[in-house]
Amino acid sequence: MKTAIVTGASSGIGRAVALSLLDAGWTVGLLARREEALQALAKGRDAVVLPADVTDTAQVEAAFSDFASHTGRLDFLFNNAGIFTPPAPIDEIPVEDWMQAVGVNLTGMFLCARAAFGIMRRQAPMGGRIVNNGSVSADRPREGSVTYTATKHGVTGLTKTLALDGRAFDIAAGQIDIGNAETEMVAMLKERAEAAGQPAPPTMDVQHVADAVMAMAELPLSANVLFQTLMATKMPLIGRG
Repeated sequence: MKTAIVTGASSGIGRAVALSLLDAGWTVGLLARREEALQALAKGRDAVVLPADVTDTAQVEAAFSDFASHTGRLDFLFNNAGIFTPPAPIDEIPVEDWMQAVGVNLTGMFLCARAAFGIMRRQAPMGGRIVNNGSVSADRPREGSVTYTATKHGVTGLTKTLALDGRAFDIAAGQIDIGNAETEMVAMLKERAEAAGQPAPPTMDVQHVADAVMAMAELPLSANVLFQTLMATKMPLIGRG
């Protein structure tokens, strides 16, 4: 039995990855705030519903402990939960938006990685894999995205440190940087572009992301994808204006 926890599992990329893991025979912990959506996803499947807010230390620790008690181990964490606050120049961004983005995108990822790492280093056999959802914003920003971009750059530092510190415990850590997968978040960006009279951004099917994460998850612990960029082919990540 292979076991995994997916955060932000109630929608978007998290939901697609969770379904792919379940379809491949994994036992999956579905972690998100919306319990009703998790229950619907889990129905008839080998899933454990873990309603929790990733910004709450006690809730995260309880969810990971409950899962490990149920399954006996944790092999894989897809550390995915994240938010995109309304875009604006930095002086127009409410401090509350900054704090919320840091809380979910950075502190939340730290708390979940911390909980997973603690289980993986102490289980027998020791080890596991953590994959963080970085975003292409972990390398290059969109306009007006200082909260999202800064936190995603922080995720890159988290990934590198996990990969280094995990070596002694057979814990592999990597990151997938995703550009314009068809999710609720990207649908919002398309709506904003259309409202501004701009062309809609190029997108790709979210299942391609799930397939890529599955390929990372199923590697032996002797091999690791440290960073992977997966994006809609025609998005302007590379180029000059």
